[in-house]
Amino acid sequence: MNFEVYPANENLRLAALSEYDIVHTEADSDYDELTFLAAEICDVPIAQISIIDKNNIWFKSIYGSDLKEIPRKDSLCQLSVLQQKKHLIVSKEEALEEFEEANRHYKKNLQFYAGIPLLNKGGHAIAVFCILDTVPRVLTPFQERALHALANQAMNLLEFRKQKNRLYKVQNKLKSKYKELERFTSVVSHDIKSPLANIISLAELLKDENQGKFDEDTEKYLQFLVESSYSLRNYVDGILSYYRSDHIIRRDLEEVSLEELLKKVADLYQVSDDVEISYPENVLLHRVNKAALTQVFMNLISNALKYNEKDQRKIEIGFRETELFYCFTVADNGNGISDENLHKIFDLFTTLDANDRDGNPGSGIGLATVKKLVENMDGEINVTSHPGHGSTFQFKIKRL
Repeated sequence: MNFEVYPANENLRLAALSEYDIVHTEADSDYDELTFLAAEICDVPIAQISIIDKNNIWFKSIYGSDLKEIPRKDSLCQLSVLQQKKHLIVSKEEALEEFEEANRHYKKNLQFYAGIPLLNKGGHAIAVFCILDTVPRVLTPFQERALHALANQAMNLLEFRKQKNRLYKVQNKLKSKYKELERFTSVVSHDIKSPLANIISLAELLKDENQGKFDEDTEKYLQFLVESSYSLRNYVDGILSYYRSDHIIRRDLEEVSLEELLKKVADLYQVSDDVEISYPENVLLHRVNKAALTQVFMNLISNALKYNEKDQRKIEIGFRETELFYCFTVADNGNGISDENLHKIFDLFTTLDANDRDGNPGSGIGLATVKKLVENMDGEINVTSHPGHGSTFQFKIKRL
């Protein structure tokens, strides 16, 4: 590189420029509004944001011309980069060669140029915010201040773009890792469930065919084997359900009758006389994720029934709406939750030291799945409870 044409830190400057991924990107109204304001405030025919690439100057935005890019060598913007000043104001007499080169490209008799280098945090000139005029002139203090303010905003936009690009890269990496985790979870769960099903079948077969032949301890061990196998199967199913909840969230939004949705859910659980579930009637929800909402109610109702030792298990579902949210309550008369456990029941894999009414321990996945679904519907969930008297789950989802 010719030192007279390129700054000494040119390799570092180009490396810094590449981080913005800005060259030859599509037009952007945010940048165009800045050049429009610069032209109006400074009363000039041309204003531009010039990206200084290796050999060319490419215009991210240009007001007053249809040019897309020009050679970098002998350009006015190149002077701004080489001078490394806060701003550069030159007339035709001071830079005759550069003005003649500019006039050849712009097809105008340009005689005035003012440019402000857009420097990144490392001090490298990524671009130049500049104005040009066909008459000699002097900027007023107000115009100079305004030009600097607009240049600062242009650099802020460039920095925002760089940070957004970094965020996209991180998001893509996270999505890739999450897909790998989903595949791993699915494969491992399948590989566990298959032999687990064999264990359950063989243990129950062994138990049924040898009824009364084993001593008490052997019967107890065999029963423990069956119960543990079922518990492990439920745990694996819970893991799959948790990670599949992301696919549920991507379902289309639709009009949903809350009464019909809850009736179908309630019918799954009201198969015995000791279960009573009440819910609102004549409520129409607009643009909601039916699959996700159904899963939330199924998990909450199932949980409420499992952890309820009462002779008559009752669940009451409530509804109200605000300007921004649909709000629901699921209240039960079950065992309740102690104050010390309320803050952690939604944590994944966190289980309380309590078995359900059938003697099975929880997996710590169901309520974590509920929380994940609700938050993905731009909502939130909380719970109040009185041990021995029941719990009330309150959640809301955003109206769209």
